[in-house]
Amino acid sequence: MTTTQPRTRAQIALRLEQSVGRLSTTALQRMEREMPWFRELSAQERSWIGLIVQAGIAAFVDWYRDPHPTAELRAEVFGAAPRAFAGRISLQRTVAMVRLSIEVVEENVVDVLGETDAQSAIAAITRYGREVAFATAEIYARAAEMRGAWDARLEALVVDSVLRGDSDGTVESRASALGWTDDGRVLTVVGPMPDAPHHDATDDVRRIAHDAGLRALCAVQGDRLVVIVGGPGAGDASLAELTEVFGEGPVVVGPLVEDLVDVPHSAAAAFAGYWAARGWVEAPRPVNADDLLPERALNGDEQALAHLVEEIHGPLVDAGAVVIDTLQEYFDRGSSLEATARALFVHANTVRYRLRRAHEVTGLNPSDPRDAYTLRVALTAGRLRDAGSNL
Repeated sequence: MTTTQPRTRAQIALRLEQSVGRLSTTALQRMEREMPWFRELSAQERSWIGLIVQAGIAAFVDWYRDPHPTAELRAEVFGAAPRAFAGRISLQRTVAMVRLSIEVVEENVVDVLGETDAQSAIAAITRYGREVAFATAEIYARAAEMRGAWDARLEALVVDSVLRGDSDGTVESRASALGWTDDGRVLTVVGPMPDAPHHDATDDVRRIAHDAGLRALCAVQGDRLVVIVGGPGAGDASLAELTEVFGEGPVVVGPLVEDLVDVPHSAAAAFAGYWAARGWVEAPRPVNADDLLPERALNGDEQALAHLVEEIHGPLVDAGAVVIDTLQEYFDRGSSLEATARALFVHANTVRYRLRRAHEVTGLNPSDPRDAYTLRVALTAGRLRDAGSNL
């Protein structure tokens, strides 16, 4: 009676190699039956998976013949598909696909090799499955790292383009690639970078914005962090938590604008306010750029100077000479109602009425120290312009 001698490893590998096509077809047929998401893929994506399944089984045969490191295995299995595969098919689905393929090999290996030789191959399949799992995880980790780095570079490019006022249509398309949608007004926030060298402040900004139902685009420019915030509630949202992300120093919020195209106006005010904010010792944090008009004007910001003249001095002129004269006298008399009334030979209630009128037309309260400072600078700027100054 003769006994069948176990085949050598090379002979078993050869038998397996001859069955790669049949095993691959069986695996794809099972995917078609058992994985609904597979049936919904495009023809190109199913072709990618077919290539990977066939390459994976063929790689197992080579690995069985001569086990080698995971790095080489990764290239053999996933090198058959484009790099975009990791961005189209989720890690969870890839793991399910690999698991099913290994099951197919395990279930058919006895038919391919016979009982005697199958035991050696089954033991190798278990070890090979672990190696493929590590290779799969590494592929997706590297893809995520590359995607994150690319997103960060694209985001910085978008922010820079928005601040420059590029309007060739590419800004909106690039921003949309980062998840930006034009469904609400937009503002700009500028402040110092945090001191922690290894802390990614932009991740905190995105988390805070997401929790508030907003969108955010971030960029680091030198020692400054620039954030563009948008969404239906951008103007109503509290910026207190967002402010905590910035480092020590002023955090300035630009005015609301309608969309990304108009952001340069908000950003210009925010940057001008950031550079001038230290002129207001007790400025709140954050502070609106429009609340820094006096400091911005004194620092050479023509936009702020024009606002003071046109939006504050102009309405006072329209309100009448008595309003301006009373306001100036009130400031010159140390904000004393009685002293102002005596200087103008009117009743104190008349002074109150005229100051209230100034408040109505400008939105600034002459009895508030901060508003009074803004009014005084506006009066000075307006007089200089009327006198033919270069303002």
